[in-house]
Amino acid sequence: MVYRRSASIGLVPSLLLCWLLLFFPAGSLAEWYVAGQFGWNFVDPLRNVRGTGALAGQDFLNFNLKTSPAFGGKVGVFPGHGMFGVELDVTHSNPHIKNLDDAPGIHLSVTTIGANVLLRYPGVTWQPYIGGGPALLVAHLGRSSETESDTQHSFGGNVLVGIRAFVTPKVAWFTEYKYTDSTLRFGGALGSLGGFEGTYRAHQLFMGLSYHF
Repeated sequence: MVYRRSASIGLVPSLLLCWLLLFFPAGSLAEWYVAGQFGWNFVDPLRNVRGTGALAGQDFLNFNLKTSPAFGGKVGVFPGHGMFGVELDVTHSNPHIKNLDDAPGIHLSVTTIGANVLLRYPGVTWQPYIGGGPALLVAHLGRSSETESDTQHSFGGNVLVGIRAFVTPKVAWFTEYKYTDSTLRFGGALGSLGGFEGTYRAHQLFMGLSYHF
């Protein structure tokens, strides 16, 4: 079965944002922020690749993935201006599959939607922080001489560490390292033959700008 892009995918960030607004309304008792980020996505090879469907039980070699630019945005809140917070973090990258022997490479895009819990040092100028949480990955495999176009959704996890530096009372620069782990499953990638799945692990380095209110 080939999964196609759906408008329902876009509802996931909206629902998470509504959840944040419901439980942490804006006001003097909460510190909200929005942020944009840009960086690079360094990915391990797609490991433990194995067939699905009619190819179940067949193992494949690891698929090497390309380093690519990454970008995204965040919205989050620290209740009571304290040490603990939650954020919705969305990033997008294109870790295309490299050439497989004589076969050309395959286009691959991954959008990661994370719901992170954060712990920070609430300094006036410098704020180091760590965090992590569950993530929804929306991965799209392009059509090629070897594969059919296929879009899949999988759950995984994020962990992150970063530091934020305020240049004004409301504006801050930040840099962040994020690690994402999941299993990508493309059940219709090989048409009637089935598909494949493998372990996806990404290391991302970001820089960004946040506005706090």
